[in-house]
Amino acid sequence: MIAGTRMAGLGLSALLLATAAFAQQADQPVLKGPAAFGDWRADKPGVRRLIKPEDLPKPNLAKSASNSAGLSERPADAKPQLPEGFSAELIASGIDNPRVVRTAPNGDLFVADSEANQVRVYRLTEGSAKPAEKSIFAGDLNQPYGIAFYPPGSDPQWVYVANSDSIVRFAYRNGDLKASADPETIVDNIPSNHHWTRDIAFSPDGKTLYLSVGSGSNAAGDMGKRPRGGLEAWIKSKPLGASWGSEEGRADVQAFDPDGKNGRTVATGLRNCSGMTVQPATGALWCVVNERDALGDNVPAEYATSVREGAFYGWPWYYIGNNEDPRHKGERPDLAGKVDIPDVLMQAHSAPLNIAFYDGKDLPADAGFPREYRGDAFVALHGSWNRGNRTGYKVVRLLFRDGKPTGEYEDFMTGFVVSNGEVWGRPVGVTVAKDGALIVTEDGNGTIWRVTYDGGRS
Repeated sequence: MIAGTRMAGLGLSALLLATAAFAQQADQPVLKGPAAFGDWRADKPGVRRLIKPEDLPKPNLAKSASNSAGLSERPADAKPQLPEGFSAELIASGIDNPRVVRTAPNGDLFVADSEANQVRVYRLTEGSAKPAEKSIFAGDLNQPYGIAFYPPGSDPQWVYVANSDSIVRFAYRNGDLKASADPETIVDNIPSNHHWTRDIAFSPDGKTLYLSVGSGSNAAGDMGKRPRGGLEAWIKSKPLGASWGSEEGRADVQAFDPDGKNGRTVATGLRNCSGMTVQPATGALWCVVNERDALGDNVPAEYATSVREGAFYGWPWYYIGNNEDPRHKGERPDLAGKVDIPDVLMQAHSAPLNIAFYDGKDLPADAGFPREYRGDAFVALHGSWNRGNRTGYKVVRLLFRDGKPTGEYEDFMTGFVVSNGEVWGRPVGVTVAKDGALIVTEDGNGTIWRVTYDGGRS
């Protein structure tokens, strides 16, 4: 009885500590409008922003910055900064180009080492960031990025990998550390120049394979003002907002049957959906999108959004609703008022690359992150060259209520910027491990991190 009382007391103490920490965060004012457009100096865990379409300034072609970050070595013992009660442990370092990371049903971590043209696997020691085993699952790929297990669930038979120009799949059984056979090509002839990061995801029922294909340019300057055969015929025969010429079949999300057949367009006008996932609570497909450059420091906003069937998100003619890109002024009046507004806007030129929802439904009540995080999403911001006052280079948390986004997002994992001119880390991939830890990759110094919450628990 005494032991049980002591455990209950420890649980209550942990709850009080967590509640106090979240109350302190909630007391911080939400940065809105121009106040939300600060740079890296204002970034720290708990800083919360809300950007609305009406907050965006007018585009200014004359004030587009070129401000690429210098890359420094990771300072000795440097760790990312996290909210109170959280800690980060290093899983691995010195990887060529760790990008997307996905959790296999058995808990193994699959990492796309894109520039090395391989997929790595890490099996962690239970409750630790220390790899018990690691392996190269497959090599001789072509800038692999997206990874998905099929069928969805606990017993996959295949692991799909999105190369820059194709989707392939490998026969797979839980626990495989190396591919047992050569890959089978499922989708080929994907255009691969310029934006090459191809992400993939399966619908919850396993019937649909989604593929994101980024644009082949910044703002479609060489696409031509009219498609061959005339604009009117194009509009009648293609999805709303479909681009043509060198951009045909790009800046969109496509769908296929699991065998690669029955290809179709889900949504258009998504300049570069570099990260996709399915929201566990609703089954909705979500994208994080890198918007266009050269319109000024704070325009247009980057965004995360549910991807609605048949929707058009603006690129290249419009952005964030009915805002016309001045480089395409007057070209598509037929699309005015038909642009879907994304769900969550983020600071321009933050370069969101991946998204993961924190579900936690299979975790014990006292495991993983605090309950306040369950249902929210994490987004990795890689940072961009096109902003005078640097931003990005962090992981943020998108806030949801009853399965719906509030529009607010919060700094969660910062500390990758060394100075105004240098960074040591550029976050790319996020996934939730089977034990509830958050796994983050960054390709500046080629590291992988495991983020856990203690918050007084022991």
